[in-house]
Amino acid sequence: MRETDMHRPAVPDDAMRSGLDACVHCGFCLPACPTYLALDDENDSPRGRLLLMRALLDGRVAGDDPDVRRHLDQCLGCRGCETACPSGVPYGRILEGTRERQRSTVPLPFIARLVLAVFARDWMLRIGLWTARVVRALGLAHLAARLAPRALRMPAAMLASTARPSAPSYAPRGSGSRGRTALLTGCVMEGLLPTLNRATERVLVQNDFALVRAPGQVCCGALHAHAGDTPTAQDLARRNIAAFEASGAEFVAMNSAGCGAMCREYGALLADDPAWAARAAAFSARVRDVSELLVQAGPKPTPSTASPTPVAWDAPCHLQHAQRVVEPPLRVLRAVGDVRLVPLQDSAQCCGSAGIYGLVQPGVAQQVLAPKLARIHESKARVVATANPGCLMQIGAGLLVEGSTVQARHPVELLDAAYARTRTD
Repeated sequence: MRETDMHRPAVPDDAMRSGLDACVHCGFCLPACPTYLALDDENDSPRGRLLLMRALLDGRVAGDDPDVRRHLDQCLGCRGCETACPSGVPYGRILEGTRERQRSTVPLPFIARLVLAVFARDWMLRIGLWTARVVRALGLAHLAARLAPRALRMPAAMLASTARPSAPSYAPRGSGSRGRTALLTGCVMEGLLPTLNRATERVLVQNDFALVRAPGQVCCGALHAHAGDTPTAQDLARRNIAAFEASGAEFVAMNSAGCGAMCREYGALLADDPAWAARAAAFSARVRDVSELLVQAGPKPTPSTASPTPVAWDAPCHLQHAQRVVEPPLRVLRAVGDVRLVPLQDSAQCCGSAGIYGLVQPGVAQQVLAPKLARIHESKARVVATANPGCLMQIGAGLLVEGSTVQARHPVELLDAAYARTRTD
């Protein structure tokens, strides 16, 4: 760690109080909160949790109070309340600040500590992801998703859902005129969904971006920041900033909504670090979701087909609420000639993924996922498109456990496959 015992909270007390003061308890956040809808408890709503977080900050309740812990731990951190809030309450920052303060008195569950430790250490992460790939390749994950005890089915199905069918490849042709771009390859993306990263790279090149590498990049730190482990998140952020600075990239492309939201907030995460604040802000200013880059370029469309596949778009929380990127993914999907977009009711609602949430709050995660799966089936879509690995795995796992034939795919996978089809037709 580069932090010392003098570590200061990433969200100072005065900023916490200012954010809390902005809440007027109007209730607009209630229908936007997946846990309130699932649990029907005011304490599991944004305004209820804000009251609990104020009481913690003021010292009126203890940080280790089991009821307070339960209601705060059950928050997905989806930030759907932020886009619904007319007062601009920075709920996500307040939640992370509260969790950071709680960590000094309330340890995380063992499984959460283990996952965070693995994702913070390259060698442990490589071993863990290699083991996961072996389990998947042997078919054990798919088998467990069908036959294992109920508590193990979803984790197994999430791993099984990362398998991808072989697809025709092609050599992308682009001018490179739209700027030097480096991709944050990510942890889960590169470890379990490398074909999705390669598809992202091909699609960027096909749309005239010059691809450069950023060796030395690491986990974005989102899992750590959301869990209140701010020092580790800050250390990972510094390593990523240095790696992408060395790459000379004009843009930092993201194909993971959660990673993109985290990287866009490096400036705030390191705002109190004199040596890194300006560098972090400059890095965050270069971050773009891949759909934003593709829309900047068009994207180049593909020919229509006679029987397009019905595809429903499910917007990841950290894309639409944290990054406020709404229209670009839809424009990417509309550029795919063999796709017919169908409406998905409540597509703005969370799927229940939220990083490691499904491991530490599996029951609530399933309650949140259930209406999402029902809406997908009502849409009659054969593919549900979403742009975050956690969402791909959560929705894909739910569909697999149900025995559904609907597939979960990233928009760039669909565009990449269409580009490949036009080369081979």
